Amino acid sequence: MAEGDTILRIALRIDAALAGDALEVSTPNPRGRAAMVDRLDGLVLERARSAGKNLLLEFGDLVLHSHLGLGGSWHVYRRGERWRRPLASAWVVLRGERAEAAQWGGPTLRVLRRSQLALDPRLAALGPDILNPDFDPDEAVASIRRAGGDRQLGDVLLDQRAIAGIGNIFKSEGCFAARLDPWRRIDEVDDIELRRVVLETRQLMEEAVAAGRQPRSIYRSAGRPCPVCGTPVRSHGQGDDNRRTYWCPRCQV
Repeated sequence: MAEGDTILRIALRIDAALAGDALEVSTPNPRGRAAMVDRLDGLVLERARSAGKNLLLEFGDLVLHSHLGLGGSWHVYRRGERWRRPLASAWVVLRGERAEAAQWGGPTLRVLRRSQLALDPRLAALGPDILNPDFDPDEAVASIRRAGGDRQLGDVLLDQRAIAGIGNIFKSEGCFAARLDPWRRIDEVDDIELRRVVLETRQLMEEAVAAGRQPRSIYRSAGRPCPVCGTPVRSHGQGDDNRRTYWCPRCQV
């Protein structure tokens, strides 16, 4: 699933390429037509921004909300550039003066009124966005603790209502960077430790936005030596969704 760093990077690219343009909007795939995205045709894109794992494209009173889930993607091209995926299968295509962007797949593509954003159950329930420029780590710690109780750290970090933007990669990488055991219960982790894992994860995600690639210190490294101590990395499903967690049993306590 696309994590918050990927969505922020997409938002920055779309904003740089299309913001300020009156866009030609088309929906080659029936999924886009079902979402009535063509209502945006001819409107000016004011800005593109991320909210956790959600992409929000603002057109005055209307907002295009996209969530990519496991299989969705956005591509941004210069006008006339060769596409890497077929136009006919794109859910929505946005064309500006110099560039064009298109989405394929994903569980969510819909148009909302701006006034609905604060009331929408999916968006209003999001916890503090870890990549928001105004991110407050103490607010995030309090939100994680409210959601946590006897739940495990790695499980709560994936809860978008507790903190928005972290996915399976950064859950594992952030806990490793903070040297915290993802299997510890939240009520066994103190605020200093929670603040450390939040800040370490945020730094990793900011670096991924800048570099265009995600870290792989420990993720998908089960059985391989830990890059710090050489102990074999372990992995196991965690939480109700059984999302796989990677950790070093020696470094992370």
